[in-house]
Amino acid sequence: MSGPAGQLKGRAARLARLMPSGPSNAARTPFVLLVVLLLGGGLITLLLLNSALNEGSFRLSELKKRTTEFTDEQQALQHDVDGYSKPDALERRARELGMVPGGSPAFLKPDGTVRGVPSEAAAPPTPAAPRQTQQAAPPPPAAASPTSTASVTGSPSAPPATKPSTSAAPPAQPRTPANQSSTSPGR
Repeated sequence: MSGPAGQLKGRAARLARLMPSGPSNAARTPFVLLVVLLLGGGLITLLLLNSALNEGSFRLSELKKRTTEFTDEQQALQHDVDGYSKPDALERRARELGMVPGGSPAFLKPDGTVRGVPSEAAAPPTPAAPRQTQQAAPPPPAAASPTSTASVTGSPSAPPATKPSTSAAPPAQPRTPANQSSTSPGR
């Protein structure tokens, strides 16, 4: 027995027979390619996953910003509503509209009798406000031609001029079951 296996004895000799004695690059190439492909695929997958998470993060921050804006707008509107619904604001607005506080109320009992004495609402004296007078447009002359009527009625306070119709068509009559034509194919 010659070679390195001949010099070893026992267990070492058996292990040396299992191991190839020369360099073998052909067996390592597919393994190295497999490891490189797995690492490359993992890196690409991580890159895609990271991009998707970043996109979701940007969308989430945009939605949070819009939610904050809408919340601020809702609070401002609620503040306006609260201001308009205060009793003094309601009373002032009612007086601007010409409303007055009601008189004493009367109530109906279940048996139909009236409880209380109803009274009419009395308007408190209001200070006399200066009235503004509006100038009315002079009426157009009766014997004017249609073209002169159109030029006179071009003012904003006058009604628009209508053009006289020259056709002699009779006015349209409303449809009644007697003068309606049948459009159904079965009749």
